[in-house]
Amino acid sequence: MAPPAGPVRAAEADGAAGERIRAARKDAGLTQQGLSSAVQVSRQTIIAMETGDYAPSVYLAIKIARALGTSVEGLWGNEM
Repeated sequence: MAPPAGPVRAAEADGAAGERIRAARKDAGLTQQGLSSAVQVSRQTIIAMETGDYAPSVYLAIKIARALGTSVEGLWGNEM
């Protein structure tokens, strides 16, 4: 059985991860548009992650972490 198509909504809003993503993005000197271009998603996807409304795929999480110069665990885990 194939996974559902389309965006994956977070089971519940994860505001802490969103705050870490936003802080790392700003520390890297990137705008939401700049980060979205770097990882090839829409700016709305970045906004949804920063508000905790969207859980990215593992592949996208890795791309975001690399673009921000941090680890996946640092953004979505308890590290950082």
